[in-house]
Amino acid sequence: MPSLACSAEPETLRARRAALARTLDGRTAFFFAGAERPRNYPANTYPFRAGSHFLYFGGVGLAGAVLEVGPSASVLHRVPSTPEDALWHGPAPDDEALQAATGVDEIRDVAGLADAVAAARAPCTLPAVDLATRLRQARIFGLDWPEDRPVTVGDLDEGDRTLAQAVVEIRLRNDDDAVARIRAACRVTHAAHGAGVAAMAPGRREAAVRAAIESVMLAHGAEPAYGSIVSIAGEILHNTTYHRTLAHGDLLLVDAGAELDGWASDVTRTYPVGGRFLPEQRALYEVVLEAQRTAIEAVAPGVRFRDLHLAAARVLARGLVDEGILVGEVDGLVEAGAHALFFPHGLGHLLGMDVHDMEDLGDAAGYAPDRTRSDAFGLCYLRLDRDLEPGMVVTIEPGLYLVPAILEAEHLGRAFVERKMVDLDRLETFASVRGIRIEDDVLVTEEGADVLTASIPKAPEAVEAAVARRGFAPAG
Repeated sequence: MPSLACSAEPETLRARRAALARTLDGRTAFFFAGAERPRNYPANTYPFRAGSHFLYFGGVGLAGAVLEVGPSASVLHRVPSTPEDALWHGPAPDDEALQAATGVDEIRDVAGLADAVAAARAPCTLPAVDLATRLRQARIFGLDWPEDRPVTVGDLDEGDRTLAQAVVEIRLRNDDDAVARIRAACRVTHAAHGAGVAAMAPGRREAAVRAAIESVMLAHGAEPAYGSIVSIAGEILHNTTYHRTLAHGDLLLVDAGAELDGWASDVTRTYPVGGRFLPEQRALYEVVLEAQRTAIEAVAPGVRFRDLHLAAARVLARGLVDEGILVGEVDGLVEAGAHALFFPHGLGHLLGMDVHDMEDLGDAAGYAPDRTRSDAFGLCYLRLDRDLEPGMVVTIEPGLYLVPAILEAEHLGRAFVERKMVDLDRLETFASVRGIRIEDDVLVTEEGADVLTASIPKAPEAVEAAVARRGFAPAG
């Protein structure tokens, strides 16, 4: 039988399921792996990736499978293999191999799932991401979920909402197995960024750098955790086009992280294509770096993530005042939201099996139960507002962007210009800066912060040296 790539060791999976069962007051949870999705015709499918809740508790990525976690036993309901499957895809793992890999008590044919749900005491589930599986869940469980938008915790009944809350509480703090796997993904990301630096040169296209980065991920048995951002148009926050040609004086923003065994990493660096930062680029780069360092140094158990965001915002505002771009007193500028013209997104997010961990549940994971999103520009995009706890992994990713659409908008940029909080003439001298972001993955510990991606250069001198020697040393 082929070896099984698992997201955790079987004893870890058993411990996670036992912890979940203890919180569910006799309920039985059903986690759906999800279905393969065709790209254009049925046999031509996108690469399959099982749903994260299924992977977290079940460990293996089996399309169409369902994991049952009951008060006293766990069952993996799988799609049985056929001779045609063996012909086209090779031998599938047998039930004995699956039990050994996952530590479940029993393997059953998924064809009997409806009977298992009917026989279970207080069955509950979480909405799948793909619509086909969500419709299957609704049919089996008799649910009335909306089809025109993602299902959120607010749409769930009491039992399913209890399950969602239990899953969030368990997944928020990563166990030792999870931390080890995130570290491994970060090591792959280190190598991938090094390959990207080696491939970067004036006259080359963004696509060539992206190919170098992602080829290293594939060579390590990993894959991109999200659509890699490799762009000289760094002011486009989620830019996934790669047609531009690099030139001296450009800054190349690389936001690329590997996913390994179902666990994600997420790293951004900003590299000077010509090998040296222009003076105005370095000035703003150092502002962003100081904002990031300030936030990381403040990471500790009990610290509210929103306060880290605002601390970084104040450093950015101070730097912009010092450079003559913003005009006024720092706290007043931040309170008014002037900094958000240049730093419109949140400081970071949870990281784990999902690059934005558990955001399939809306704000249930990212926001503490007594907190809601602000409606203020900038703060409304903050993905995380919880007090930090040991075991959490978060990203810290301040950025600074010159976005014409924001600066020219009547209710945003122009309003601040009219209030004389922004000096557009001074801003023009920084035209070589389109976008700068610096992002690391940070484990919250009892002592403070463990930066899992610290080996990837980010000090300006180290970045320039890495570009000059076309790469950097392997991670330790």
